[in-house]
Amino acid sequence: MVTLCASDLLVLVDIQNDFCPGGALAVADGDAVVPLANELARRFHAAGGGVVLTQDWHPPGHSSFANSHPGAKPFDAIQLDYGEQTLWPAHCVQGTRGAEFHAGLDVPMASLVVRKGFRPGIDSYSAFFENDRRTPTGLAGYCRERGFARLFFAGLATDFCVAYSAEDAARCGFASVLLTGSSRAIDLHGSLEAAMARLSAAGVTVVETV
Repeated sequence: MVTLCASDLLVLVDIQNDFCPGGALAVADGDAVVPLANELARRFHAAGGGVVLTQDWHPPGHSSFANSHPGAKPFDAIQLDYGEQTLWPAHCVQGTRGAEFHAGLDVPMASLVVRKGFRPGIDSYSAFFENDRRTPTGLAGYCRERGFARLFFAGLATDFCVAYSAEDAARCGFASVLLTGSSRAIDLHGSLEAAMARLSAAGVTVVETV
C-alpha cells in the first residue's frame, strides 16, 4: 500500500452521467468507479491530500461531435487544425443532465472542478491541456501553488481522458500514477493498448489501487 501524504492529489476524471450506463457515450461498467472514487477521496482527504474533479463541458455543436460534420459517423476520425480527432456522439453538453456528475459521487472535499472541452473548435481529453497539446487548463499551476507533487488519476475513460491526464502530469514534471482499478476503458480500435504504451514511455506508474 502507498502511504498518502499532504503533497498527494487525487484527480477524479469525468465521472459524469453521459459516460455511465444509459449515457450518450457510456463506458462499460462506468458506474462501478463511483463508490471506488468516493473511498479514494476519503482516504486522500484523511491523509491531508487534495481532491480535484474534471468535467467534460461541451457547447452544443462542438467540433468533436459526429453530428457537427455532415456524413460523419460516431467514432470516425477526421483531421482538424490540431491533428486527428475522433468524432464522438454528442455528449456532456453544457447544462444538460448528461454533463452532470453521477448522483452517487460523494466528494464534498473536492477543492476544484476543472471544466474542459468548452472551446467549440477543439476537444480536450487531458486535465492539463486541450487536444492541441499546448493550450493549458491551469491545473498545473494550481498543483504547483498548492504544493502537490504526486498526482493520482482515476475515472472515465482509462484510455482517453484518464490516460492523457496522467501522461500530461508527467510531462509537467509531477510524479504521476494511474489507478486502473478505479477506472474503466472504452478500448476503441486498440486505444487501451496504445494508451498503456504512451504511459510507459512517459514514465507514468500504472497500478490497480493504492
